[in-house]
Amino acid sequence: MESPEEKVVAVIMVGGPTKGTRFRPLSFNTPKPLFPLAGQPMVHHPISACKRIPNLARIFLIGFYEEKEFALYVSSISSELKIPVRYLKEDKPHGSAGALYYFRDIIMEDKPSHIFLLNCDVCCSFPLREMLEAHRRFSGIGTMLVIKVSAESANQFGELIADTVTKELLHYTEKPETFVSDLINCGVYVFTPDIFSAIKGVYSHLEDRFGICRVSSFDHFQSTTRSVPVDFVRLDQDILSPLAGKKKLYTYETMDFWEQIKTPGVSLKCSALYLSQFCQTSPHLLAGGDGTKNAMIVGDVYIHPSVKVHPTAKIGPNVSISANVRVGPGVRLINCIILDNVEIKDNAVVINSIIGWKSSLGRWSRVQGNEDYNAKLGITILGEAVTVEDEVVIVNSIVLPNKSLHVSFQDEIIL
Repeated sequence: MESPEEKVVAVIMVGGPTKGTRFRPLSFNTPKPLFPLAGQPMVHHPISACKRIPNLARIFLIGFYEEKEFALYVSSISSELKIPVRYLKEDKPHGSAGALYYFRDIIMEDKPSHIFLLNCDVCCSFPLREMLEAHRRFSGIGTMLVIKVSAESANQFGELIADTVTKELLHYTEKPETFVSDLINCGVYVFTPDIFSAIKGVYSHLEDRFGICRVSSFDHFQSTTRSVPVDFVRLDQDILSPLAGKKKLYTYETMDFWEQIKTPGVSLKCSALYLSQFCQTSPHLLAGGDGTKNAMIVGDVYIHPSVKVHPTAKIGPNVSISANVRVGPGVRLINCIILDNVEIKDNAVVINSIIGWKSSLGRWSRVQGNEDYNAKLGITILGEAVTVEDEVVIVNSIVLPNKSLHVSFQDEIIL
């Protein structure tokens, strides 16, 4: 049970421009954390979850994007949630634990009893209140969210072994070459301020081992077991692994959905997951099945209030339509994300696709993917300002910005 005077802060890691390469071409003109899933910026979903934590004092976003890229969003979300949200820019990447330590004085200004740490590219139901309650029972330094996945996919993540009774983290290894466990790290944590002492201990050990000098080149360590600079401290390898089995770290298992948003294909899947979650958490964000836009709505659909939809269009399931989009007569939209200022003309069809900002789809055109979210060409992606002419069909393709397509394509990357 939390005491009224205890405060909690949340830190969300948003990365930086060098981290979004697999998200191209969608990350060309907007930071990946601000890409909309279910009509809300990616980072909005963990922020909204943090808002539900008891005694939340403030939320920090840490990354190395330019501050101006987040200024408008941070201002608007602070006003909307009535919780201070602040963006902290790293001078360079310090690693997840290193970044936490780098800004420790700012994070601790409110003297919080607990610090949540979340990765922006995680899609889940964020059971943060339940994690905090479990963490208080465990009385360790930290508690991490974990989930069971298939044995075949586990080695793509941090695998771990936990005590089935006490839930203590006994062993942790990041992306092992051989199978360890089907229980993986979800990238969501709650810590006491003691985490800063643990990170400081890692810094001290590394400085003793490699010398006080700050090394900026990765090459220097190629002949050693550590392949990153001394002032880059990773939460997984440098903190979780050494502290496992020492009654300091514990686990909280979620039985709900979880995905790591690495590619546009997975983002389309996550948009559908969040739309489904809105049924319970934010039903006001979903378009009504009676046709609130005078169109036929099927399943979970988000439509921005500024969108103009013809009454004969049919939309859903799993569709998200952003601001100032125009949807013409007879249009059919299924499992897709339509970004700002797109025009979709008469009888066009979009299935399993993401349509970039300011794009235009001609009459009787068809843009379609095969719904293989993990394949490179599993969905179709149109970059910004792509024009698909009348009756042109684009299947399982990625189209870079500012292209005009006069003929049909299948299984192509159009540069």
